[in-house]
Amino acid sequence: MPVLIGTSGWQYRDWRGVLYPPGLAERDWLEYYAGRYGTVENNGTFYRLPATDTFAAWRAKVPGDFVMTVKASRYLTHVRRLREPAEPVARLLRAAAGLGDRLGPVLLQLPPNLRADVGALDACLAEFARFPGRGPSGGPVRVAVEFRHESWWTEETRQLLASHNAALCWVDRLGRPMAPLWRTADWGYLRFHEGAAEPWPRYGTQALRSWVERAGKAWPDTADVFAYFNNDQHAAALYDAAAFASIARRAGRQVTPVPEPAT
Repeated sequence: MPVLIGTSGWQYRDWRGVLYPPGLAERDWLEYYAGRYGTVENNGTFYRLPATDTFAAWRAKVPGDFVMTVKASRYLTHVRRLREPAEPVARLLRAAAGLGDRLGPVLLQLPPNLRADVGALDACLAEFARFPGRGPSGGPVRVAVEFRHESWWTEETRQLLASHNAALCWVDRLGRPMAPLWRTADWGYLRFHEGAAEPWPRYGTQALRSWVERAGKAWPDTADVFAYFNNDQHAAALYDAAAFASIARRAGRQVTPVPEPAT
């Protein structure tokens, strides 16, 4: 299976002239994006969970092999802080069901001040498993977890993720891993927040090559590995996604389509 490469969101006005033609209406950006990339991480669902009809409308704009990852609502991760997860998880998955077979993983990005609570995380991941038919081959939806408090870095956390086949999100900031590089699932998930190269917030070739090598050692060619660039400022994500894809191809990995941005 391929390395699926995309960006965290698609609705950025400074991408005009780099990805989007200057006269293209914003309502047509997703369709244009999906005609050139194989996947996107929908960051906007973190701030406001859309209705099922909105997800269905997105589905209608993208090709049949396109994958949309959904970032879980902050109501689940930041307001509830994973407590009593049944209702917010059910509401999220009922809405995201509008994507049908275009639905990819769900990303849980936890607050930086949320200390480890493996019981709460276990209960939350168990709720996702209650909704079969959302993931590959009709299995439960895949869940990736991005921790941002060091208290989570324990063997108990690692084993819990593995027991749910939930991916530890590998996170980069300024060219360095921000988390242990545990393989906790038979698939992988990488997020790139900010590079250390010029112009800011771009990534350098060596940093990207290091991540391709790390992923290649962790997962075989048959595994899905999702990689999303969140450094959207100044269209850096577009350039870095293209560079990452090129390096991965040269390393012999199959990758989803990624265009070369306009210069």
